[in-house]
Amino acid sequence: MKHFHYSEIDEKKVDAFGSTETTIRVFISEEEAPNFIMRRFEIKPLGQIGVHSHDWEHEIFILNGNVVLINDKGDRELVNSGEFVFIPPNESHGYINEGNETVAFICMIPKKKI
Repeated sequence: MKHFHYSEIDEKKVDAFGSTETTIRVFISEEEAPNFIMRRFEIKPLGQIGVHSHDWEHEIFILNGNVVLINDKGDRELVNSGEFVFIPPNESHGYINEGNETVAFICMIPKKKI
């Protein structure tokens, strides 16, 4: 069993996909769990994770703030605190924090990627 407060997990800067002002904490790693990887992302005001895609799904739950989801076609959708998102495999996606508070979300991905 593993029991920690999120602040006890090391925070690392995210640079991939043109990301800015973004950090990640890996709560449940690939080495620890047989099925899922659990992470917490934080995007500071005016930060972003650039548009990208993966061969695996994402399940996201917004803990704090409001984030704009974007795709490679320029479509935009606002997601608010307390809401969740499912991103199917190979669907382009990115995140922009246009607000004044830090966005925090939990992101789950499968360990055994397709």
